[in-house]
Amino acid sequence: MNRILSRIKGDKVIWVVIITLSIISMMAVYSSTGALAYRKQAGNTEYYLIRHFAIMVFGISFTYVCHLLKYTFYAKFAKLLMIVSIPLLLFTLTSGSEINEASRWMVIPVINISFQTSDFAKLATVIFLAFYLTKNQETITDFKTGFIKVFYWIIPVIGLILPANFSTAALLGVTCMVMLFVGRAKIVDLAKITAVMTLLFIVFVTIVANSPDSGRVGTWKNRIDNFVSESDPEANYQADQSKIAIASGYPFGKGPGKSTQRNFLPHPYSDFIFAIIIEEFGFLGGFIIVVLYLILLFRGIRIAIKSPGSFGAFLAIGISFIIVLQAMVNMAVAVNLIPVTGQPLPLVSMGGTSLWFTSISLGILLSVSKEIENEDLSEIKEVKNKINTIKEVIDEE
Repeated sequence: MNRILSRIKGDKVIWVVIITLSIISMMAVYSSTGALAYRKQAGNTEYYLIRHFAIMVFGISFTYVCHLLKYTFYAKFAKLLMIVSIPLLLFTLTSGSEINEASRWMVIPVINISFQTSDFAKLATVIFLAFYLTKNQETITDFKTGFIKVFYWIIPVIGLILPANFSTAALLGVTCMVMLFVGRAKIVDLAKITAVMTLLFIVFVTIVANSPDSGRVGTWKNRIDNFVSESDPEANYQADQSKIAIASGYPFGKGPGKSTQRNFLPHPYSDFIFAIIIEEFGFLGGFIIVVLYLILLFRGIRIAIKSPGSFGAFLAIGISFIIVLQAMVNMAVAVNLIPVTGQPLPLVSMGGTSLWFTSISLGILLSVSKEIENEDLSEIKEVKNKINTIKEVIDEE
């Protein structure tokens, strides 16, 4: 154990955030999967706990392995990851497994594990954009020679995610804009491309909405209509049950494992796990979750500022922002600030490959912070050597 702990590098605060969220996740998932266990596992409530624990152990292992590699290693695969993600997204869109009325999943042959290719594409896009911005710092301010070329890659990825998963496409799009802004792209250029993408989205929605089968567009429209009007109690069932959970847990909570709304919420262990946490642990439980994600964002920005290279800085901004933004979207849905989106709470919701890709992303972020530590240690050694040299000179005199 001591040998493993001695090999853990990088920002220790982020490690504490990861472990704390993982512990909270274990308690919340065990509590919220009771009804699911009775429906699908004959009352074996430990099944999902053990399964989630195994997934989480693998996730932390991925974080550990990824943080050991130098962050510049990932730049070598930036283009390859983007090239691979596009056919994967296309395959998922046309032939993916349908879960929750959306073709978002791809089943890996032989091992029979399903995963969302959009999770892979999100990480691939962040790595590629960080690489592109690093290589094109001199031309990114020019619309034709530097800025627009990156969208030849970004728009196809977002466009392929959009039909099945609007919220993920929006999260990725906002993250890309933030990274480009940090990467010195002109605000006027960002405004132009935002206008073009918005227009393309409106055209897409208009065409699909007027087709015989509106598919996911119809689902988006219904969710927005129900959120705005709240005229249909059945359509607002999830949001209403979530609000009941939060209201009944305020301010001090019912206590661990004493949630009642877990029996009524359709997905209390994923989409609405934040509501279950507040129901059981009260305002303090929800506040701790929010603070942990804000700490993660703050440390990510700090790493970006202190990064020894621009690639590491862009990676830190992209990874920390997209994870925290996803968390905020999940929590906003739980408290009914925005329509239901289906985004899990990173590191907390029960899941498989989604949790793994989040873990890999955090491993890369920790890899950047590890290099900062190495540079700081080198500077300290250099100062010590200079001091020792001065002492030797004084002693000789």
